[in-house]
This record gives sequence, structure tokens and C-alpha cells, in this order.
Amino acid sequence: MEIESAKCDCCGLTEDCTQDYISNVRADFGGRWLCGLCSESVKDEVSKAGTGKIEDAMRSHMSFCGKFNSNPAFQVAEGMRQMLRSASSRRRPLIHSS
Repeated sequence: MEIESAKCDCCGLTEDCTQDYISNVRADFGGRWLCGLCSESVKDEVSKAGTGKIEDAMRSHMSFCGKFNSNPAFQVAEGMRQMLRSASSRRRPLIHSS
């Protein structure tokens, strides 16, 4: 199994992956390769929008990533922050009965 580097078309982060994995990700995202964080963000955006339009979600996320072009590490941290906010806003508070 040969490993190669793939650069995310959204944030520019580079990951080492198998060719099969790279091909599968490109198939899911219209020929573009997205890192794990960006692909999850795009999928989350598709589910929030309810339209199922992955192209619109990718365009939106790519625009977001474009704001932080200077440092890929900052982009990853910002993406994680955005995902955590999204996940925490979907949680329902626990109701304690007395």
C-alpha cells in the first residue's frame, strides 16, 4: 500500500494517505480533496442546510478557509472551534428531576 501526500483544496493542510482513500474522498467531493476536518465541516454544513447541495457547502467552507490562508495550523484550530460550537449547540441540556 503506497502512501502519498494530499493537500486539502480548502485549507491547504497536507495529509499522508493511501491512493484509495484519496480517490474515495475526491469522489465524495466532486474531484476535490478535502482533509478530514474540512470534509466533516462540509458534511455538517450540508446537513444543516437541509438541501443536500455539497457544492454550496464546499463553496461556503472554502470561503471561510480563505480568510485564514496565512497559517494552516490556525485554520485547523479555528475549524475545530467551529465544529465544537456546532456540536455543543445541538446538545440538549440535561433535565434533573428532584
